[in-house]
Amino acid sequence: MIMPRGQQLLLPVSPLFIVASLLVALAFNMLPLGRVVWTPDLVMVLLVFWGVHQPQRVGMGVAFAMGLCMDVYQTALLGQHALAYCALMYGALYMHRRLLWFSVPSQALQVFPLFIAAHAIELLIRIVSGGILPGFEGLVAPCLEALLWPLASWILLAPQRRPPDRDENRPL
Repeated sequence: MIMPRGQQLLLPVSPLFIVASLLVALAFNMLPLGRVVWTPDLVMVLLVFWGVHQPQRVGMGVAFAMGLCMDVYQTALLGQHALAYCALMYGALYMHRRLLWFSVPSQALQVFPLFIAAHAIELLIRIVSGGILPGFEGLVAPCLEALLWPLASWILLAPQRRPPDRDENRPL
């Protein structure tokens, strides 16, 4: 694949770094901040990020498992977050090759509909199961998640941007 002009060649990512970042996001989602509907879902942001940048390592199975963890934690209908995360991951895997050609702010605009769709799935399942409609403040969470995309890209790609070790025997 030809790289876009001016883009730095990234080093391989450690699988432990992926697991640690997803566990930190899961722990952040489990902080006792109360049931505020506008708080961003960091697991969604990181699932989309790793689904775009590492689709062979983070896929539907990881999304489903993270969704079940969130369902158990929030005592939601079992499968509510799992379905939303799997639909989100499907969208990320569908557009991951095309998305890498855009700049990071443009990527945030491209993933914004994915975040809206995932929250809409959660909302529909909540309404069908007898929950209440949260109101317009529910639209703030997908906006905050899209605004977190550049920050997540900068933080999660930083370990891969370090310069490779110089070797006198290797011409690159």
